[in-house]
Amino acid sequence: MKSLEQITCIINGNQITLPIAPTERLVDVLRKRLNLTGTKEGCSIGECGACTVLLDGIPVSSCMVLASQANGKEILTIEGLHGQDGEIHPVQQAFIDAGAVQCGYCTPAMVLCAYALLKKNKDPSVEEIKLAISGTLCRCTGYTQIIEAIALAAARMKY
Repeated sequence: MKSLEQITCIINGNQITLPIAPTERLVDVLRKRLNLTGTKEGCSIGECGACTVLLDGIPVSSCMVLASQANGKEILTIEGLHGQDGEIHPVQQAFIDAGAVQCGYCTPAMVLCAYALLKKNKDPSVEEIKLAISGTLCRCTGYTQIIEAIALAAARMKY
């Protein structure tokens, strides 16, 4: 029997302490134990990016992160992203307005990657936007609307 260890981290602004198995992945803790199902699992090998969350502000494939690696860190999932006073975040609204949401499977990861980019770069070029979302695959939109959505969010968030 594998021994459990305790981790403490901040998930979507809330500090949590959980017992975890040494081999437990972050994606499984988020989806199965914390019911944060906006984090999708696609390939399970870090190729598709559907499971992207922000770990200390950096996009990571949560299927490739052991839950123990989150100890002492801050995690943001799509459920924790919101605008002022709890309304929809401007990045999310831009995705809606630009028609960048199709099946929705990659959308949480794309939105989080866009949010991380715009936190550090208020006026990204198209190439910088493409690089920021390069780790997340979309099979529906062809990326054009996603890139437009991120540029729209950047323009709106300048004010």
